[in-house]
Amino acid sequence: MTMSAQVQESQPYTLRTQSNVVLVPTTVQTKHGEIIYELKAEQFVVEDNGVPQTVHLDEDTDSLGLTMVVLVQCSRSAAVESAHLAGLPTMIDSIAGGAPRQVAVVGYGKDPTLIGDFSSDPGATAEALGQLTPCDDSAAATFDAVAYAASLLEARNDHNRHVILLVSETRDHGSRMKAAQVVATLGRTNTVVDAVAFSPGKTEVVDDLRYGGGSGPIGLLVMAVNALKKNAAHELAALSGGEYTNFTTRKGFDEGLLRLTNHVHNYYLLSFTPQSGPDGNPSPGMHSIRVKVPDYPDAHVKFREGYFSGALDTIPAEAQ
Repeated sequence: MTMSAQVQESQPYTLRTQSNVVLVPTTVQTKHGEIIYELKAEQFVVEDNGVPQTVHLDEDTDSLGLTMVVLVQCSRSAAVESAHLAGLPTMIDSIAGGAPRQVAVVGYGKDPTLIGDFSSDPGATAEALGQLTPCDDSAAATFDAVAYAASLLEARNDHNRHVILLVSETRDHGSRMKAAQVVATLGRTNTVVDAVAFSPGKTEVVDDLRYGGGSGPIGLLVMAVNALKKNAAHELAALSGGEYTNFTTRKGFDEGLLRLTNHVHNYYLLSFTPQSGPDGNPSPGMHSIRVKVPDYPDAHVKFREGYFSGALDTIPAEAQ
């Protein structure tokens, strides 16, 4: 694996882009798992820290461009799982659909490595994916790698949907970046993480993240950090509004990516402009998002669960 773009330990990860619009990818399903289509903006209730927001709904998400970083762990148990990933190029094509695309490929163990730079050519993406090989590394620094991928997306400075497709173990091993910084980074840059986790039986799987037990913005952030320590892949997806699936076989990997693809092409892209504080920005700290569809009280609604407002260097010590 060529280390052409290896992130050095001394490189800062701080991202300071502030968006005035919070994107909330949302899927709505019946209790039997069937997608509910053709909902309108006025049918959604979106709350930011319990306060209802004015909701905008993008009517045609498939026409939006897609900028994606495919982030694949090469270390530890990845050596055993690599044979299961053969269908990845085809599934990336399915995820992109007919929308304009820019896809980069990054492998990681202790450090993230840019294998293939952003390209609109599916052939170039497939070639880069073909260069992913197992690496002899005891670390799997998922937090560091996700932060690196987010920085690549931020540098594009485009108006596409920004997605990280994470293929990894469920737990982080050896990151220098703190979990709270990752939570804040994703929430500030409107980046969605879709996660496909291997060897799920070897680690503890978290069913869901519940913000209800948190007290204020610090409590919310602490709860998010604790959940990330149990299953990083699951919670990165939940916090950002992405999809999580896991696999133990090649068939399971393909089926998981099919479910993920179905999610990508059937979600509602909601957005809102948070109520501003005295400085013109939302109140600093972690914000809890809730989405409801009153017309369908029994529906299963999946949505981005939170975002972070304020400078990353203001994260309180108790949430580190």
